[in-house]
Amino acid sequence: MTTEHPPDAAPPRTPGGGGWPKRIAWGASALFLAAFAVFESQKYGLPTTAAALVFFLLPDLTRLAGVRPPSALHQAVNRVWIPLVVLVGYTFGPIVWPPLFTAGLGWLTRIALDRTLGRGLASA
Repeated sequence: MTTEHPPDAAPPRTPGGGGWPKRIAWGASALFLAAFAVFESQKYGLPTTAAALVFFLLPDLTRLAGVRPPSALHQAVNRVWIPLVVLVGYTFGPIVWPPLFTAGLGWLTRIALDRTLGRGLASA
């Protein structure tokens, strides 16, 4: 037995979904970013490893601190643009501090992993 939707109704969507092609792309990005973070951590040592791990856990840490969706802080922690700006700013800026770069890598890796698993931004 199949269920059909009326022609004028949109098909049901999963929150933060986006279909398999999008999830595969996010998964490939997550693997690349994780490998890059491990490479940088091996290259620069313990401070970079700690920064990557702390920022990888940032969404969980904010949730443990009592921040719940759809608050502004929860939305900010789960946006792609913030860690991306950190990475691009570090790459082209005058600051030379590797833990900042690996923190951005860890954060972006977590966001990519969440999007791969179908957990996008929560809405009101």
